[in-house]
Amino acid sequence: MKPIQCKNYSITFNSWDVLIDKLEEGYSKIIVIVDENTEVHCLPLVEPYLGNDYHVIVIPAGENYKNLNTASFIWQEMAQVGADRHSLCINLGGGVIGDMGGWTAASYMRGMDFIQIPTTLLSMVDASVGGKLAIDFRGFKNMVGLIKDPLAVIIHSDFLNTLPKRLIKSGMAEVLKHGLIADRYYWDHVKEYSNKTSISWDQWIYESVLIKKKVTEIDPMERGLRKILNFGHTIGHAIESYSLDHDSDPLTHGEAIAIGMICESYLSMKASMISEQDLSEITQGVLSVFGKENRSLPRMDDIKIMLSRDKKNKGGSVMYSLLEKIGKATYNQEVEEDHVRDSLDYYKNL
Repeated sequence: MKPIQCKNYSITFNSWDVLIDKLEEGYSKIIVIVDENTEVHCLPLVEPYLGNDYHVIVIPAGENYKNLNTASFIWQEMAQVGADRHSLCINLGGGVIGDMGGWTAASYMRGMDFIQIPTTLLSMVDASVGGKLAIDFRGFKNMVGLIKDPLAVIIHSDFLNTLPKRLIKSGMAEVLKHGLIADRYYWDHVKEYSNKTSISWDQWIYESVLIKKKVTEIDPMERGLRKILNFGHTIGHAIESYSLDHDSDPLTHGEAIAIGMICESYLSMKASMISEQDLSEITQGVLSVFGKENRSLPRMDDIKIMLSRDKKNKGGSVMYSLLEKIGKATYNQEVEEDHVRDSLDYYKNL
């Protein structure tokens, strides 16, 4: 597939040519960051293209490890092998690896180059595009971070074959979101995920990357339009953080965002932006992929503090990105707290 050219980097598909070219540029050290899963399932697919002189840093898998302790471990490992600002960091993994690896590389010795090689559907269509890098802090999602473009993004859909079905479905939350906020035609296709006998993953990934690329290039620093990408994420992140703290088997990011999209679609309806018919279509489309989550979900009082710390907030008010219609979103929307409570009840009563 044709590469997608962003302002400062390219996104390539199913080719290792860019990686090979970059490794020939004379970096002082090559660092490869993986987790326990991608070390086993993904690194062997990349090793033939890495040459003989590289250092692998392995971190535990899971959102619970996207924190300062893990960042400190990565920096220590980088220092131990003699990495400097003329080194190259290759982040091979899902969203946690992309965030952790990118954030530590961008801050180590004031920044080294890094390449993102996403291995999950979620990271292919979302986390690896747009330059956002962050870690969680004191129970709050993505509390400490920055925006820094990678040297390149290399997407290989073959990595999807290494994933359990639950993680494929997790990535579908962002695919569905892209259709809802930007492309009605795309939504009409991807909401049929569960009914399809075969899926053109390359095409779906490409379309999602194009949508996010267009939005982030218009507003790279999230001053305005880029906030529409947070649709479903205000309530979704709060639910995800709650689940990480309270559940032995926490919700995946996509599972939490799926709930968030249904709740925030309800808020869009209460704001007279979308119709009840639209809300029903969105609800059924999301549920057809994820099903109804029957575990005990948080109440409004449980997530109020998390909502109050959301990065989009302004002047002490919680700001939401909502749908004007299916295929178009807006941002900086204030919502009555009672409506948020009602949205949670709406989901629980489905």
